[in-house]
Amino acid sequence: MAPEHRSFAPHPTRRRLLTAGAATAGAVLVGSAGTPAAAAGTAAKTQPSVIHLPDGFRPEGITIGCGPYAYLGSLGDGSIYRADLRTGEGGIISTGPGTPSVGLKLDDRGRLFVAGRGQGARVVDARTGAILASYVLTTATPTFANDVFLTPRTAWFTDSYQPALYALPLGRHGELPDADDVVTITLSGDWSQVAGEVVNANGITRTPDGSALLVVQSGVGGLHRVNPRTGVTELVDLGDAAPLTNGDGLLLTGRTLYVVQNRQNAIDVFQLAADGRSGVFQRRITDPLFDVPTTVAAHQGRLYLPNARFTTTPTPETTYDVISVPA
Repeated sequence: MAPEHRSFAPHPTRRRLLTAGAATAGAVLVGSAGTPAAAAGTAAKTQPSVIHLPDGFRPEGITIGCGPYAYLGSLGDGSIYRADLRTGEGGIISTGPGTPSVGLKLDDRGRLFVAGRGQGARVVDARTGAILASYVLTTATPTFANDVFLTPRTAWFTDSYQPALYALPLGRHGELPDADDVVTITLSGDWSQVAGEVVNANGITRTPDGSALLVVQSGVGGLHRVNPRTGVTELVDLGDAAPLTNGDGLLLTGRTLYVVQNRQNAIDVFQLAADGRSGVFQRRITDPLFDVPTTVAAHQGRLYLPNARFTTTPTPETTYDVISVPA
């Protein structure tokens, strides 16, 4: 059994931690309480549907907080870019370390938790761009820290090359852990790791009732419900909609799960059972401007996806953008 840690202590309960986590990781996941639908419609008419990024940027992860700003990481040099969703304008807020930034999430303290592929994880101040902390998530090789999900007491990271999740336990008031406080949760149960440098665990979120985590296994297209204490997984029953081949970023709003399938240039939408053990396919979202979108965030009734353009050879002149579509 994997070691327990304080993020799932009896007070507060695991369910409360995970459920509250969606709101803390970004109120956008469940929408702003009391925001009229008309306001979202008005914003959609005025905000750009295409946001251009710097040439050669190579985006992968995206996160949006309470304000109208999206943050994106570069697979090239790891820089963090902030885009104003109202105007489409933006700029680099944190120059990268020269290694990739993959998935990232913004917490309510203005901190970006960034998965760094083979370089573990780091925490960046979204206001100043300063690196607040860096973590070696594992000494196992190969390793690929791919995506991250936040609860009030834990930052959860997936590893595409190892059958494990990594937990950074946060203090009662959000204090960052020491470098040696990383907890490894080994995946078991229905999980069958494909060996080598193959993308396994990728996008991560929680179940609607907050009782467990959800992780998509990209290569085989399985969506797994993960016990956060033990790492035991069970495949989510998606009926005829499975497999989710090339499943990438996950976004949960209420009981609606959005699953980005990058090379399919599509988002599949499911209505999940409260405990996340099953789901019913609702619809598929596509757009002619999608060019291998990888991750997804939401703001005022719209979804925002960076085009990673994996089928295009990257050069310093390659163009990249973020596409916005109705949720």
